[in-house]
Amino acid sequence: MIALLLRLEDLLERGGTRKDVVLLILGGLSVALSFLEGRFRFRVFPFDAAWIAVVLCGVPIVIEAVIGLAVRLDIRADVLVSLALIASVCIREEFAAGEIAFIMQLGSFLEERTVSGARKGIGRLASLTPQNARRITENGQEFVHVQEIRVGDMIRVLAGETIPVDGVIVSGQTSVDTSVMTGESMPVDKAEGDGVCSGTVNLYGSFDMRASRVGEDSSIQRMLRLVESADAGKAKIVRLADRWATWIVAGALAAALLTWLFTHETIRAVTILVVFCPCALVLATPTAVMAAIGNAARHGVLVREGDALERLAGVTAVAFDKTGTLTFGTPEVSAAVSVCNRNEEEILRLAASAELLSEHPLGKAVVRRCVTPVPEPEAFTVMPGQGVRAVIGGETVLAGRRRLLEDAGVEFPFREAEPYLEIGSTVIYLAVDGRAAGFLALSDTVRPEAKETVEDIRALGVTPVLLTGDHAGPAMSVAGKTGISDVHAECLPEDKLARIGELQAAGGIVCMIGDGINDAPALKKADAGIAMGAAGSDMAVEAADIALTDDEIGRVPHLLALSRRMMSVIRFDLAFSLGLNLLAVVLAAAGALGPVVGALVHNLGSVLVIVNSAFLLKWRRKKRT
Repeated sequence: MIALLLRLEDLLERGGTRKDVVLLILGGLSVALSFLEGRFRFRVFPFDAAWIAVVLCGVPIVIEAVIGLAVRLDIRADVLVSLALIASVCIREEFAAGEIAFIMQLGSFLEERTVSGARKGIGRLASLTPQNARRITENGQEFVHVQEIRVGDMIRVLAGETIPVDGVIVSGQTSVDTSVMTGESMPVDKAEGDGVCSGTVNLYGSFDMRASRVGEDSSIQRMLRLVESADAGKAKIVRLADRWATWIVAGALAAALLTWLFTHETIRAVTILVVFCPCALVLATPTAVMAAIGNAARHGVLVREGDALERLAGVTAVAFDKTGTLTFGTPEVSAAVSVCNRNEEEILRLAASAELLSEHPLGKAVVRRCVTPVPEPEAFTVMPGQGVRAVIGGETVLAGRRRLLEDAGVEFPFREAEPYLEIGSTVIYLAVDGRAAGFLALSDTVRPEAKETVEDIRALGVTPVLLTGDHAGPAMSVAGKTGISDVHAECLPEDKLARIGELQAAGGIVCMIGDGINDAPALKKADAGIAMGAAGSDMAVEAADIALTDDEIGRVPHLLALSRRMMSVIRFDLAFSLGLNLLAVVLAAAGALGPVVGALVHNLGSVLVIVNSAFLLKWRRKKRT
């Protein structure tokens, strides 16, 4: 019998949104027609039209209630609804039964659309690892599937390719985009003896590496397991109507039984069950959530998980990623300094000309910063992992790391660069014809709205926290510019996950805001995850509950305030619906309300709840003064 009920439950859950819409339309029309039939004394069908709503919308509710009681011993709001439906049908009050069935179907539909969003995309992490790799053997080079690579194998990685497994560089120099694992905005130079991680991208130059961790032990696979474990450990919000269902059912049955014992009138007892039916209670949460989602959409925020707004309302800490979240995530020239007789503009133009043919992200940033046309170099040579050598107007120009200039015998009078290095800037040094000329400092740019956003969040009583994979220098620099005092630098994905877990273990409710693949586990683990929707990775967006479609983090304070306002509306609607139900119970017990009028009264309560929730659509946060 239990197996049969479980099979029936599975079949009920396979219905789609289109079927639900059809049921709602038919149920609503049948209830309206039943009301008109009773008012004007006519019949369209041989039976009361409300029976259509009872069968289409009510029978599934009764089946779910029976399954919940028989299989899970679970008392939910649908138990009381089923009692009201059955009682109304038994005393031949079909309109009351149809109206209850329709309202509950509407509430279930709205809740399904808002609270139970589907989570996808965890598998995208696996796609970051290439399927094939170049393995070096005694006979030369061969292409093999990544699963065939073993620890100790020699692998060759060309420019622009994704590193297939973890390992150590044996020969060659390059720059690697490590943002997948660390979120670090600047490319990291790698040379012989340096370790590299799977999923990161080789930007420039080829190298040979010895595999050290493969298969399930690789970095990208470990991150996948982190994401899955974080999602599994995230608690789901139980709707309030179900949370209170046991007490509501007990109260309704007790009130109906006492009324029948004292009056011996079945009609009064049934009316109590009808008016006690928690339609407005069920509608309170999903209607407010839908209105809040609509409000958020008008402000450039896509809410993927309706219950995230409920979690967001209680947030006590907001954890920010740095690169791509508080900053734009792309290197920009922040300073040009001359140590010779050339001015800063000439130093910038000289560097831009030297880097004009470079494919390196830092070189492109230099060219992008120069607004005037620059001459193409007469000769150009790339020094992988070091910089470039170019001939410009007959002069030999070196642009790159300190080691590049030192190896060329250039004296190094660049003390002016030390303050920029201390705050985490990347420095490109320049020499002309063997003599030091100047340097450029490049850094990630803080979003102009970041400081005000942090201040607004703190004004709401929420603590801002910075969790970044970048080094301490850049982290403290950004923290100083935005006003964040709680800073955690050099965090790997598991470190961010652990820090959020610590905050939650201390009783905090945490919101995580990030944009990168390395933020995905933390976005899943947090009570509410917000991703940068435009510039953020697909994996981050899929892992998060909410996405900022235009990457404006200035939307976050409004979102926090909106979620709190939404919960206030929900609490008011719940109190109102319960108060109306109690008043209706008293009137029903006294014989002042019959089943039909009782159904209309609690239907009126449902309408008022929907109208009150609708005001959330145009609600705006008051600006700080």
